[in-house]
Order: sequence, then C-alpha cells, then structure tokens
Amino acid sequence: MSFTTPSQTLTHHATLTMLQAASAEAEAMGQPQCIVVVDASGEVLGELRMSGAKFLSRKSARSKARTAASIRALTTQIPEPVRLHIAAATGGEVTGLGGGIPIRIDGEVLGGIGVGSGSADQDLQVARAALSAIGADLFDQT
Repeated sequence: MSFTTPSQTLTHHATLTMLQAASAEAEAMGQPQCIVVVDASGEVLGELRMSGAKFLSRKSARSKARTAASIRALTTQIPEPVRLHIAAATGGEVTGLGGGIPIRIDGEVLGGIGVGSGSADQDLQVARAALSAIGADLFDQT
C-alpha cells in the first residue's frame, strides 16, 4: 500500500504568466476584468483587479476559480436547477456562473482560474488566454 502520490504544483511564474496573459487579452477586448488563480486546494495564488473592473466581480472570480478547481470542470457544468441552492449552501463559495476553468496540465488538475466583470463569453476568453500562456489544456467553452 502506498501512502503518497507524486503531484505537480503551479509555480509563481505560472501564476504571473497567467495573470499577464489574461490582462492582455482583457485589454485587447476593451473589458477590464478581475482575474483569480487558485491551486488545487482552492488557495489563492494570485489575483488582479484591472483598472475599471467591477470590484464585486473579484469575489465572483474567486468563487469561479475555486469551483473549477474543486469540481475539475467548467463552472457551467453545475446543473442549472441546483446552482442557487449550492451557492446558498456554501455562502457563495460555489458558483455555476460562466468564467471558471480548471487548470489542467498533462491530465492533472493543478488549480483553477476565475474571471469576472465581463459577459460569460468574455470571461471565458480571458481565462483561456491565461491557460494557453502556460500550455495548459483548453476546455470546451460549453
């Protein structure tokens, strides 16, 4: 019986690279964003509220990142009929709002990224730019 497993973790270099790529994408589309990167346990590794981004979107971006890391899927995979119940039961820590994507490299989920302040499509576009910057797997936007 084994009591340990090898695992990868995101470095601060990955976090900074993701934040930079995400903010560049948001600037290119003209939509300031709140961007949060968490590790596999949901701990915040880095975050950015761009000038002009909605300050309350920082909380939703964190919830999106933590949800994506926890469920290892897009936040929109939480079924619509239970979204409000789950959000209420977790004090807003779990969300079905679009804009949260797990960070997966070589098949292993290393964390999550959450983006908020734009439309769900804009949030996903910014998150995907961050994933691309570190060579992470890109998830389907559905």
